[in-house]
Amino acid sequence: MKLNIFKDKEQNGAAAAAAGAELIRQALAERAEANIIVATGASQFDMLSSLVKSEGIDWSRVRMFHLDEYVGLPETHPASFRKYLKERFVDQLPEKLLECNFVDGGDDPEQACIELDRKIRQYPVDVAFVGIGENGHLAFNDPPADFELEQAYIVVELDEACRKQQLGEGWFPSLEDVPRKAISMSIKHIMKSKAIICTVPDARKAEAVRNSLKLEVSNLHPASILQRHEQCLIFVDEAAASLL
Repeated sequence: MKLNIFKDKEQNGAAAAAAGAELIRQALAERAEANIIVATGASQFDMLSSLVKSEGIDWSRVRMFHLDEYVGLPETHPASFRKYLKERFVDQLPEKLLECNFVDGGDDPEQACIELDRKIRQYPVDVAFVGIGENGHLAFNDPPADFELEQAYIVVELDEACRKQQLGEGWFPSLEDVPRKAISMSIKHIMKSKAIICTVPDARKAEAVRNSLKLEVSNLHPASILQRHEQCLIFVDEAAASLL
């Protein structure tokens, strides 16, 4: 794990995107295709806006997997992560991706997990773009997270801290409107990625950043598992790094 600190979130996002883009280019130089995981949320705004402008990437050879999504939320909802990814990533690219594998927790989330699991196991992930939640979650794996689950995608219960974060970021009008369940990529499968780019801006993430990077690895701080990844690059701005 390597920590990188930048003055503000715009610089931080641009640096994270540059590092991720180089990893994608390396993967494409080695093989016909590259496989990536893409996260959502406010922490990824600046990173994604820079990533889609990266030069030297043949996106038509890149396969995308979606990190997580709420159960029962239609794609038309402002908080839908499928909507987010299409608007902020997929539709902004200069060419069509090789493949987009979105998480859809519609009528049968358990079956959706089975199908996504079957698909992603065919394609080892070259780069995973992730963030850290205010409660230290990685994807939607809230504390205490299960580090040993073998399934690639799982249905999870969202804790109150996680739901309050979604409300605070402006995605929902009230806490009661925030879904209580989601489909998330599991911790163990995220850790199988060859490289991980973790982008974490803003002062509200400072405590989670400190707990995840400075305390012992613990499922009470799910993102602390990133300490054990050999090629994890952490990008934080000065506000997020204020308690380090």
